[in-house]
Amino acid sequence: MADLTNGAVTVDLKGRIDSRNAADAEAHIQSVLDGKTGVPVVLDMEELEYISSAGLRVLLRLKKTNPDLRIINVNSDVYEILDMTGFTQMMKVEKAYRVVSVEGCEEVGRGANGTIYRIDQDNVIKVYNNADALADIQHEREVARLALVLGIPTAISYDVVRVNDSYGSVFEFLNARSFSKILETEPEKMDWCVEEYIGMLKKIHSTLVPEGKLPDMKETALNWVRFMKDYLPEDAGEKLIRLVEEVPHDDHMIHGDYHTKNVMLQNDETLLIDMDTLAVGHPIFELASMYNSFIGYSEYDNTAIERFQGFTLDIGKQFWHKALAAYLGTQNEYRIREVEDKARIIGYARMIRRSIRRKGMETPEGRAEIELWKGELLELLEKTDTLLFARNELEIGADVENLQEVLDFIDRNLEDTDCPPRARMQIAVAAEEIFVNIANYAYAPEHGNATVLMEVSEAPVTVTITFMDQGVPYDPLASEEPDVTLSAEERRIGGLGIFLAKKTMDDIVYEYKDGRNILKLKKNL
Repeated sequence: MADLTNGAVTVDLKGRIDSRNAADAEAHIQSVLDGKTGVPVVLDMEELEYISSAGLRVLLRLKKTNPDLRIINVNSDVYEILDMTGFTQMMKVEKAYRVVSVEGCEEVGRGANGTIYRIDQDNVIKVYNNADALADIQHEREVARLALVLGIPTAISYDVVRVNDSYGSVFEFLNARSFSKILETEPEKMDWCVEEYIGMLKKIHSTLVPEGKLPDMKETALNWVRFMKDYLPEDAGEKLIRLVEEVPHDDHMIHGDYHTKNVMLQNDETLLIDMDTLAVGHPIFELASMYNSFIGYSEYDNTAIERFQGFTLDIGKQFWHKALAAYLGTQNEYRIREVEDKARIIGYARMIRRSIRRKGMETPEGRAEIELWKGELLELLEKTDTLLFARNELEIGADVENLQEVLDFIDRNLEDTDCPPRARMQIAVAAEEIFVNIANYAYAPEHGNATVLMEVSEAPVTVTITFMDQGVPYDPLASEEPDVTLSAEERRIGGLGIFLAKKTMDDIVYEYKDGRNILKLKKNL
């Protein structure tokens, strides 16, 4: 049987093709193709049960005269033969996919390219929006494997199925729950969710990706803001583009759609799903997507988040604020708001573009939503000169009781550096001495804040910890060093803290600049 559909000739092959009937099968195929020169050929093997080397020779000869030959609906046994003989590499071969229905299934997650459903207790399925999604599925599998190799806990799809007019990837998720479901049903666990969620995010953002393995999110963001130029005043549009252009290239991983429906808890292990948006880039692009998920899309319609995430906008706001504070390592509201505003600029540009492309300007609700976001964006552009921010920074009250939080912050940032225990202890000792010195003397008798910035460079691996305060100018390096050869009776009290820091660090640099004391500790690992 043959069919001419979508400009291609489809030939159905049934039963067996072996040494006894290969010639007949070939003659049948050629008779169908007579008079159809230059038309793509599709072999439908849905009812083909067996093929031998004789049948493979028929396919090879057909491929040579029809370069665009495509084989579809191949069962597992026949596919195995084609695969082991290299035919899947030389021509397009598509497996027969079992059909799965998601009618009545719980929606677990929803992203830009598809929706994830739980089909039974053990399995979930991601159904792609694109009807011709096989290339998308292959891409997601490849980037998920890359993430797994680089140490990001994620799931790899074990099967591809048909769902209505599209395709789906099946994953095993035994008793797994999304963080959205946990927040919806157990809001008292919010702080635990924040800790796990941000722990995973920092792991993602600290992962260096080999060059060229993932797309650059900056290029995607430039497409968003260039689109926006025609919908903003000229000076605002140009500034928006400039702000994104000035974000430096970064080969660290970002997820691209990091919200609580895409983070799962399975058997006490936190896993990441929906990997097709994986990219590299500066964290500001990630934070913009996060802001949209928890607040942005619901600013006009406050119920949007309930339909998407399953919890209320109030919970979304609480979670976003706690998560951003944990990511930045600070409870300083000015600092949190400053970074949030930078993220909102990218977030609003993305949402406005999305709404316009989806005919938002053609409805009263859509126009109102776009005007709301546009007004916020223009206001933010007036007061923002850069989208950059220091990532590993803690701003905290310069009080001795906050010492443990400072040491914990430093310790967290050392986790991915393979810092030897001895060096870790030396860093902790030096950091304690500097922070306590600031707490006791910088603002006395008043109170103020201290800022701690962590930086790690490579080749060689060097940890730099910068302490900043706006207290009275004081250079601790100018103090006379204690004579450690003197007896206890001859020793003066004090001075040992800075002495210890000097002896255990590879370099210490002080400067007073822009009204701030700035002290940098450097340790080579």
